[in-house]
Order: sequence, then structure tokens, then C-alpha cells
Amino acid sequence: MKKVVISILLVNLLAACASNKPAEPVAEQPAAPVATTPVVTPPAATTSVDPLNDPASILAKRSVYYPLDVDTVQDADKPAVQAHAKYLSEHADRKVRLEGNCDERGSNEYNLALGQRRADGVKKMLELGGAKAAQLESVSYGEEKPKGSDHNEASWSQNRRTDLNYAK
Repeated sequence: MKKVVISILLVNLLAACASNKPAEPVAEQPAAPVATTPVVTPPAATTSVDPLNDPASILAKRSVYYPLDVDTVQDADKPAVQAHAKYLSEHADRKVRLEGNCDERGSNEYNLALGQRRADGVKKMLELGGAKAAQLESVSYGEEKPKGSDHNEASWSQNRRTDLNYAK
């Protein structure tokens, strides 16, 4: 029993030594002196990104689409064509080939003529927007370069277009 009493006393003694005492307040350190010389940051490096290569730019849209047997640029595509005209007017060294395309319906002769009218219509809009004629070339591929390969309206609607292909 003596051993039990001694053990209990030892445990209580250890517990009393382990109790938390209130922390003493720490004296505040004086603030570091403030620098009196102004910090000069170098100017940020300006890297001009060609908006033609910016995927978020309207210039990333490089195809104009048409309904069946239509060669007039639709209202939905006019802002993109106007943006390309502005870009070309500001970048006289850039050239673009306008490639008119059609779906597979219609004769080869008809589709080549329709594709040319589509490319020429975009060319005229670009010139009216400030692009120079020397920057523009219009060609027709008729039905020879389809985007869609199926024989349905979903594919045909992708194939009725004028592509703007900038020279490298």
C-alpha cells in the first residue's frame, strides 16, 4: 500500500509541475526604421502580341458562312470582316487570300462561280473597311475543299463559306 501512496504522490507532483503558468508579457520591439529613399521599379517589358494570333480576338474568326445559294455576307459575320479590314488597314505589310467555298450541291461550274462571288464580296467589304486591293487575293475552290464530309445539312452549312488565309 505504501507503494500505491507514493505512486499517487509522484503522479500529483508531476501533474503540478506540468500546469500552465500565465505567460509573461513580451515587450514590444521597436518598429524597423522606414526607408526614406523611394523604391524605383523598372518599367514592365512590353511585348506586343499580334492580335491576329490572339485566340480571344475577333480576328481569330477566319471563316464567313452563308445560307444556300447566297453570296452576301450575313449580319452575324459583318463585325469579324470589319475587324479584319481594320487590321489590314493598320498592317499594310499583311496579305490575305479569300477562298470561296460551296457545298456539293450544284454543278462544278455553278459552285466555282458562287465561290468566287462569295470571296469577292468579302474582298469588297475589306476594301470598304480600309484594306488595300494589293493586300487581297480572292479565289474560288467551289466544292473542292469541304470542311464537313457528310452529305447532310450540318456538313453543307460548314462548306458554304469564305476562308481568310493570311500569308505567313
